[in-house]
Amino acid sequence: MSNRTVRANLAITLDGRYHGAGGPADFAAIGPYVTTKVARDQLTRIWEGATTCVLGRLNAEGFLGYWPPLAEDETADPHDRGYARWLTDVEKVIFSTTLTEPPGEHSRLVNAPAPEVVAELKENGEGDILVCSSSSVIKPLLAADLIDRLYLMVVPEIAGGSARLFDDGLPATKWTLAHQETGELGEMALVYERAR
Repeated sequence: MSNRTVRANLAITLDGRYHGAGGPADFAAIGPYVTTKVARDQLTRIWEGATTCVLGRLNAEGFLGYWPPLAEDETADPHDRGYARWLTDVEKVIFSTTLTEPPGEHSRLVNAPAPEVVAELKENGEGDILVCSSSSVIKPLLAADLIDRLYLMVVPEIAGGSARLFDDGLPATKWTLAHQETGELGEMALVYERAR
């Protein structure tokens, strides 16, 4: 049996929302905090040691359009370049019911329940599995208790509307705080380990 750790990362507001009331493209509450030193240190923390990246379709299309050019951009922040290089080169599993071609190199499309696919990934291969900011994948994995480490960036704003990360009906679970850092704007980088 493989011992791959399943990680997930997401930025959320104080009221637990991962985007604003304007929908998935509304990052008004979260945007001001993603380029802080604390956020960029968290960005490096999430991918180091991960050998598989799991994405939902929306994030795959957005991420794979935005990040790869930064991999070779000498003017980009070193944290951003490191993540961009990792994302370009790593194995990517992309959940989609609509795409016919995977966006980006080293990518494969999957049209199956996330818990089944991630449980299979966990049993095979080496290195950690990182679910990159994809709430559509993180939520069913939380419901199936398949996440071992949760990286949260909590920003000091209340979005006031839209979907929340922690829906009612999740199984009761216990977590241990493994890392905590607060930035100058009041943003917090938190890492929680699932206590099993």
